[in-house]
This record gives sequence, C-alpha cells and structure tokens, in this order.
Amino acid sequence: MRIVLAEDHALLRDGMTRLLQAHGFTVIAAVDNGTDLLQALTERRPDVAVVDVRLPPSFTDEGLQAALAARRQIPGLPVLVLSQYVEQLYARELLADGAGGIGYLLKDRVSSTDEFLDAVRRVAAGGTAMDPAVISRLLARNAKGKPLARLTQREHDVLALMAEGRSNAAIAQGLIIGEGAVGKHIANIFAKLDLPPSDSDNRRVRAVLTYLNR
Repeated sequence: MRIVLAEDHALLRDGMTRLLQAHGFTVIAAVDNGTDLLQALTERRPDVAVVDVRLPPSFTDEGLQAALAARRQIPGLPVLVLSQYVEQLYARELLADGAGGIGYLLKDRVSSTDEFLDAVRRVAAGGTAMDPAVISRLLARNAKGKPLARLTQREHDVLALMAEGRSNAAIAQGLIIGEGAVGKHIANIFAKLDLPPSDSDNRRVRAVLTYLNR
C-alpha cells in the first residue's frame, strides 16, 4: 500500500514512516508543508494520504487545504487526517463530497499503533475512521428536523459507532446487543436516510457521511 505522509515535526514524521514501513506499507513521500503535499498527492496518487492539519508556512490549515485541493483533482482520494486540532469548517468540506475514504483522528487520543494502522487500512479501503471527539465537534451545530431526526436513540448510537469505523461485531459488543439486532438497526438507518441498495455506492459510508455533514 502506497502512502503519502505529511507531518511538520521531523521526529514524528520519521517515526511514523518507520512504523508504516515496518508493517508492510510503502511511504512514497514524506513532506512537511502544504505545497509539497499537494504536489505529492496529485503526481504520485497514493493509495492513502496521512495528513496533519497545520503545516508551514502559516501553521493554520495548509494540510487540510492541500487534501481538499487534491480530492478535487482526484475524486475519492483516501485521506486520513491525524492532528491535535479539529478544524470544523474544512473537516466538513472534506467529508461533504460523499466519496468515502475519510478519517480524522486526534493525535493525543490514538491509544496504540494497532489503532492507527487499522485506521490507515480502513480509510485506504474506502471506509471511515473517526475519533468520537471529532464527531462530537462536527455534530455540535446539527439542526433538528432533518433526516437524522427520524432515527431512534439506539439507531443514533449505532450510527455513531459506524462513524468511528466499527464493524457490526464491534458495535454489538459496544452496545451489548446481538449482531442480528445491529443488522436490523442498520437496515432501519438506511431506510430512514433514504439510502436504497446500489451497486455503485457504499450505503454504510453514505450513512456515515450524512451523519457527519448535517
């Protein structure tokens, strides 16, 4: 799996590069600024990008801006944001195209290397990997009366865990219910969010993106 990595701290960048390589990934570019990131993404076209939000020269939102610009040129380019900050405006924009392959983890809350590596694989495969704290921030200004308002509290709970990238088995374990019940809740979620079966779209990803973008 080919990865472009963007991180301005040299030690962290080198450490993540070595970690990824030790687990079979190929880091085709490791950059420390937004300009080089955009160039690497558009020219090298990796399987997934691992991107910090705040990069030189202004240390504001160069990483996310570069990821957004790259996804406009390469629709569906998988991007895993790994940051200390939740940039709500650009994070919402990153999620808004519905293409899937999106993750947003907070550095201080990644509890193990396995968690990080699993998130990289999941996003590269077109799924989502969202920190619950990021979800809470993005949902802070959700409006009432929208399609999500049709969901029961239990369906909200299931969808929140789906947004974290959990499997049905993990959702069942987290909510202490059976996998069959999880499947029924997910079917209800798809129906209430008007997501019919499709050969071209991943309903699970679309449901999560609907949840995150309201």
